[in-house]
Amino acid sequence: MGTDKDDLPKHLEFILDVVERHARNSFVLKGWSVTLVAAVFLLAVRGAEPALAMAAGLLPSLTFWALDAYYLRQERMFRALYNHVRKAEPSHDSRFSLDARSFAGEVPSWFRTLGATPVLWFHASVLAVVVVALAFFSLRPPDAP
Repeated sequence: MGTDKDDLPKHLEFILDVVERHARNSFVLKGWSVTLVAAVFLLAVRGAEPALAMAAGLLPSLTFWALDAYYLRQERMFRALYNHVRKAEPSHDSRFSLDARSFAGEVPSWFRTLGATPVLWFHASVLAVVVVALAFFSLRPPDAP
């Protein structure tokens, strides 16, 4: 039977798998946000009610922003867990533990993560495009019958 020290590479691999999954989720959310902007343009071009198009664009955009910040924060917590496991002496208590909650204090809060550069710039741009597009299409004169 292997020692705890022998299990260290496998434990680190498990943690990295979780980090990669969070990063992949963040990437997928960004893709859905871009798809959403295209859908809002389609609604606006087809003459949808501006309030409906605004709700269809803003609510999911804000939700994706919040989820992206959540996944980034989780990823950072697991990176802190990775560093802790990498540096710490192995013990039976922490063997293969994937509980990163104890590192929540070491990473910025979810609210502060909303303003993190990789999250803020992307999602603020998406929201700006949605608002500008909806403003443009809601101010244009209606088509003559």
